[in-house]
Amino acid sequence: MDSKIKVGIIGGAGYTAGELIRILVNHPAVELTFVHSTSNAGNPLWAVHSGLLGDTDMLFASEYDLEAVDVLFLCSGHGKSTAFWAENQRPEGLKVVDLAQDYRDESCGYVYGLPEINRERIRKADLLANPGCFATCIQLALLPLAAAGKLNAEVNITATTGSTGAGVKPGATTHFSWRNDNVSVYKAFEHQHLIEIGMNVRNLQPGFDQSINFIPVRGDFSRGILASVYTDSDMTLDVAVALYKDFYKDAAFTFVAPFNVDLKQVVNTNKAVISIEKHGGKLLVNSVVDNLLKGASGQAVQNMNLMFGLPEDMGLRLKASAF
Repeated sequence: MDSKIKVGIIGGAGYTAGELIRILVNHPAVELTFVHSTSNAGNPLWAVHSGLLGDTDMLFASEYDLEAVDVLFLCSGHGKSTAFWAENQRPEGLKVVDLAQDYRDESCGYVYGLPEINRERIRKADLLANPGCFATCIQLALLPLAAAGKLNAEVNITATTGSTGAGVKPGATTHFSWRNDNVSVYKAFEHQHLIEIGMNVRNLQPGFDQSINFIPVRGDFSRGILASVYTDSDMTLDVAVALYKDFYKDAAFTFVAPFNVDLKQVVNTNKAVISIEKHGGKLLVNSVVDNLLKGASGQAVQNMNLMFGLPEDMGLRLKASAF
């Protein structure tokens, strides 16, 4: 592009917005035009997102001009995106990346923003629904099987997430003294991300009619998701690994590892890393992502890059916090 992409952010005080700003202030093709926050208007961004000290002196805005930007990121809570558009008119040509779950069913013309399956649709999209964090991690473990028609039995998933997945506002199950040295199950078999997981599995394998059983776990760490997904399979390990490598051969950030995966390989990056094992008649796929990056803000920027015809990895080559 001849000029920089002008970006606006609504809901600028949360964890996903903080990560988004951290990426965008260093993105070579972006000009951050406004970051809106009702509760923090007039304060420097670094007063809330302290890691931005020295990177920008920009202030949170009390008002916003949708005509002044090329793309708008919606980072408010679930349900607030539909409320935002009930009160605002989208200017012609404005692209939107919604990080809430409001349009992940692809309603109102939104495209589901998982590049590993929708890259070409994303390139043409004006309205983008960014996937959920659990949904991203789990789908990347499942979708190669669905695309090959190899999901022929129920799927069992246990996935553990860091405390940042619960958002910045403290609550009974996010307070440090409760979360530290503690692990707990929540929303067993009922997590909201099952909707988008099921949607895309059945888009790729329409005849799939088995259960997807999901046990979400709260971990005692800040960021990252580890998902262990297993199902009955008659494939050999070599055939399964070859299938996954072929499916992700053109993926910018998803990799099949020849070793057992762990969170430190992906935290602070936009990567998803997958490992595959065979145990008797069961295929086990382990998948790891950073819930705030590939599971949220990093993937949102990856989608923005595709929507504007930029290299998919621009501004996203981040090093893992392995030590």
